[in-house]
Amino acid sequence: MYTLKTSFNEIFFIIFTSSINLLKFKIMKTKIAILLFAISLLQVKLFAQKIAADKVPSAVAGAVKAKFPAATDVKWEMEKKNVYEAVFKLNGNNVSANFDSAGKWMETETEIKVSDLPAPVNATLKKDFTAYKVAEASRIESVKHGNCFEAEIEKGKETIDVLFSADGKVLSKSKEKEEKGEKEKEKD
Repeated sequence: MYTLKTSFNEIFFIIFTSSINLLKFKIMKTKIAILLFAISLLQVKLFAQKIAADKVPSAVAGAVKAKFPAATDVKWEMEKKNVYEAVFKLNGNNVSANFDSAGKWMETETEIKVSDLPAPVNATLKKDFTAYKVAEASRIESVKHGNCFEAEIEKGKETIDVLFSADGKVLSKSKEKEEKGEKEKEKD
């Protein structure tokens, strides 16, 4: 009888601890699932999302066709809530243009050669950013800043986007950091 009682207690203990371990495992799996879901939501918020042309409001698509009738190979991204970005080719140049959800134009960015930056912008780059190399350049027309220029400058692993007026004044700077193959802008 003593052996039977001990065996029953041992079996009960094994089943009980196994149940607790299984419960702990399920709780841990649930926490991991919630964490992964939260991370995926953050990525959607941090990075522009590619969207299908049929998901773009007709007012936005129509505004792009009206402003850039010669645009080819148009691709769409959602920059942030209610801001649509059309990325396309125009006269051999890479261009992106932002519009609000009502189709109101906000900004156009056209890639240019680094050598095409205006002399005052180059002078500021040489004076204030001597340790940096200019990787990319763009001409920007925007509602907020008018006509200006952007230089993506690099020093080692550090990358900064600097926005200049045509006379070389720095309008803004934003650091970029690599995160899982995507670029994330961080305003200074």
